[in-house]
Amino acid sequence: MRVTSELWVKAYIRRLAAEGIFAVVGLRGAREAGAIYIKLARLDGTAMIFSPAPTGFTIAAEGRQWVSFFDPDFVEEAKADSYLQQQAEFDQDIWIVDVEDRDGRHFMEDWLAAV
Repeated sequence: MRVTSELWVKAYIRRLAAEGIFAVVGLRGAREAGAIYIKLARLDGTAMIFSPAPTGFTIAAEGRQWVSFFDPDFVEEAKADSYLQQQAEFDQDIWIVDVEDRDGRHFMEDWLAAV
């Protein structure tokens, strides 16, 4: 059984908080199955976006996986924000998690799809 989007987001934010990393829900989406986007800001004007992996990249029906949208680099934060705004306009059910860490830590390694 797949964990709801809301529960996954809450657990992820709690995991980051345990490591001293600030994270908040920037946009609350569909509770059960909204797509989850993660914006990682390094507080220097740059950011990275993790977006849901395309269909076919997931390892299991229960699993969630992400890809770095601007892979492999950080981009100007305004560019990342623009992308997220477009996604939110297209799909009103998405979640956006805003993460801030100067070192760029995100703890997403186990959920990144091999592209």
